[in-house]
Amino acid sequence: MEFSSRTRQKHLRLAGDRRELYPHSLQFYLEPPTESIALAEFESFAVDRLRLLKVVENLGVSYVRNTDSYKSKLESELRKLKFPYRALAEDDYEARRKDHISHFILRLAYCQSEDLRRWFLQQEMDLFRYRFNQLTDSLMQKFLEHVNLTFEAVSEDLKTELANELWTSTPGLSLPKVKEQMFYKVGLADAVDLFRTRRVFIKDGFAYVPFKEIDAIVLNNYRTKLSKALALTARSLPSIQSDERLQPLLNHLSHSYVGPDYSVQKNTGKISLAQIDALSVKSFPLCMRQLHRALRDNHHLRHGGRMQYGLFLKGIGLTLEQALEFWKKEFIRGKVDADKFDKGYAYSIRHNYGKEGKRTDYTPYSCMKIIMSNPPSQGDYHGCPFRHSDPELLKQKLQSYKIPPSGITQILELVKGMHYQLACQKYFELTHEVDDIGFSLNHPNQYFTESQRLLSGGREPKKELSSSGNSQQKNNSQESMNSNSTPISSNTTADTELEGLEAYFTED
Repeated sequence: MEFSSRTRQKHLRLAGDRRELYPHSLQFYLEPPTESIALAEFESFAVDRLRLLKVVENLGVSYVRNTDSYKSKLESELRKLKFPYRALAEDDYEARRKDHISHFILRLAYCQSEDLRRWFLQQEMDLFRYRFNQLTDSLMQKFLEHVNLTFEAVSEDLKTELANELWTSTPGLSLPKVKEQMFYKVGLADAVDLFRTRRVFIKDGFAYVPFKEIDAIVLNNYRTKLSKALALTARSLPSIQSDERLQPLLNHLSHSYVGPDYSVQKNTGKISLAQIDALSVKSFPLCMRQLHRALRDNHHLRHGGRMQYGLFLKGIGLTLEQALEFWKKEFIRGKVDADKFDKGYAYSIRHNYGKEGKRTDYTPYSCMKIIMSNPPSQGDYHGCPFRHSDPELLKQKLQSYKIPPSGITQILELVKGMHYQLACQKYFELTHEVDDIGFSLNHPNQYFTESQRLLSGGREPKKELSSSGNSQQKNNSQESMNSNSTPISSNTTADTELEGLEAYFTED
């Protein structure tokens, strides 16, 4: 007998059929689904989860995570798209089934390259963090048992003995709260995020983690498992690529939601080399402004800097010929003569433009790639200044760029909370004198494009008030933006992309 969706759901709830598949509203997605589903349902699940992950991405760079506004926006989207949003909804079988299947569909689509895997991993981590923190203490404990994450509880005697150490080493806990809180002994490998940010007490190779911080341990475990799973899925791609129904669909999905890669620019060749110095001051993000200044001062950049800055310049419109001229003129002002440049450096520039080697047309680095990979070492200037610079050096740099003291304080607070893209958005607002940038910043070339649009009159700037009251209001607004400040341009882009996806899926 066949059932409609509503009848089927009621039938499963009453009979408890296959309920053991999803004993908890949250999971690590360790086992792939084995049931057969219709292609139409496959497509519907994929589009809905992509829509959700795009919302997660936009909220992550527009709001401080775990604020009330962030939580309410994300819960609204989960509810609307019928994904589990309340752990207490224990009977919502269909939502759990959709959550399970849609994750694995996108895992197939987003395992195909390093950039895709990085994007998917970040959004799934943010989604998981929100959902885990919505659990009650008893449900958290139940989930930890479900995924076999069992840690040794610290005895009351030992906790009393170490009370002062636990209090001084654990931010946010008073001495009475320490005595009330359950602590666990966790291996250092599992608690790396906590001791790196000095949020736990460490003794004899163990981190003493309070129950309120256990989410960091769970997230680290989930990240490890999902990273390995994505790599294994990528190895299985040849068998999927032979399916003529699925491969075009998966390719279309993977190209729809990572955002523009800025590999092809309409303004190619329209920017002259003489303009770059002025543009670096008014329209470059801080990471590229730093690289440009270092290049002008030292007449050289190491490989990481040349890759990051060279691909950015390519993205804003420099042709191959202009790039060769730009780098050669600067390098020969230093210790590199023309012959050495032609033999040692010109090849890599042509390579970036797809004219050498495998003829790959390389794309400019996104914020996520810059933040999460290849950190700079001594003598390097690449990376994200908000992520990789010492706070005091960052403060000095911002002062030299005439950023007002109140603005510097706001930026440093965001950096302290590890909200690096929000810090860059604040830098944009301060250097362009706008109250709200109106978009979610996730790419240096997006920063340049939006800056040029604003400076050319494409958007109306809203001047910040100079009163101290408004300064305080601006400082607080980053912590809790009201619901009317959702970025307009990014939402419009997402809606346009969705229309394209749905049109693709409904084609004959």
